[in-house]
Amino acid sequence: MKDLRLAVKINRPIEEVFEFTTNPKNTPRWIDSIVKEEADENPPTHGTAYRNWDKKGQMNLYAVTRYEPPRVFQLDAIHQDYKVRYTYTPISENETELEYYEWSESGKLHAPFMQEILDKLKKVMESE
Repeated sequence: MKDLRLAVKINRPIEEVFEFTTNPKNTPRWIDSIVKEEADENPPTHGTAYRNWDKKGQMNLYAVTRYEPPRVFQLDAIHQDYKVRYTYTPISENETELEYYEWSESGKLHAPFMQEILDKLKKVMESE
């Protein structure tokens, strides 16, 4: 199994961080490799389909497999061995720790997240 775990502290309440990161319209604002993302429902629920497109025009399809607002959000890739889970922990009333965890049971991580992506999320959220 290959996996990666990253974390960032964001000076925003847990509900704001959860809502921002689960809203597909916000994804291109903090993940540079994604140019567009859509979901069948917003806010999502268990089973909601997410589609995103990268800079090469390739579409990736995911399904929400855990949705526990405002604590856990997990997407599993459709037709691929890849999963990603966001876990939100309140540090204080106005600060949240976001843990990003991605894994593949049998394959490798083709484009693993980098800390810079979470740092950009922090910057975007704290500047609003």
